[in-house]
Amino acid sequence: MVLARPKILSEADGNCVGIERVGGQSPVLLVCEHASNALPVRFGDLGLPSEALSSHIAWDPGALAVARVISQALDATLVHQRFSRLIYDCNRPPSSPGAMPETSEIYAIPGNKDLTAEERLARTDALYVPFHDAIRELIRDRRARGQDSILVTMHSFTPVYHGRQRAVELGILHDEDSRLADRMLDAAAESPLYRTERNQPYGPQDGVTHTLILHGLSNGLRNVMIEVRNDLIADDGGQRVMADYLTGLLQHSLEA
Repeated sequence: MVLARPKILSEADGNCVGIERVGGQSPVLLVCEHASNALPVRFGDLGLPSEALSSHIAWDPGALAVARVISQALDATLVHQRFSRLIYDCNRPPSSPGAMPETSEIYAIPGNKDLTAEERLARTDALYVPFHDAIRELIRDRRARGQDSILVTMHSFTPVYHGRQRAVELGILHDEDSRLADRMLDAAAESPLYRTERNQPYGPQDGVTHTLILHGLSNGLRNVMIEVRNDLIADDGGQRVMADYLTGLLQHSLEA
């Protein structure tokens, strides 16, 4: 017997995918998987306190704001997920325990405990599939009209993780294809405004390059994942300074 899948998104929730500057002329295609801490109406607060839902376990604070400034500066298309990674982390495949985590750092997530196969599939179909289908369709359409695509995913990370302070301020991450990352790291070394490191504070071994693999490596596209320490982009001023710096790194790297 096939069980009915629970409905994830209501009419009030709207589409899970946000696409901005769809006709952008830049080859850069910006993606922000952890853009929002919003939860679909039917999930309430997942049993979590408000401080957890506003923290980095629910989203990447500042990442979307930085991506939007870069999008405007470069005239680059931006795709972002409109719901929290606590419901589904779109930078993880459906088989990953981290796609719908039962715990995140110090927090147990009651609303994710003991999900059935049908519940997991419903979230995958409602959030993961449309998000990555949208990216796939954009790449296909751009290719059809002769426009290159260079995949750039935007993230932020917490300055303290499991009680340990992180010194790195900006991470340039890559999987097997390091072409764009190498150029950005060279550019950052010439203009060292932030402490910048390769594959920090995470790397491919941590399973964080799923989107790069799915859309970048599989299509032969240059790609990079950017991680910014979120205390540096906690306000509008910090966001703009970081966005301007990253825009410069990208422009320099694409021209090299």
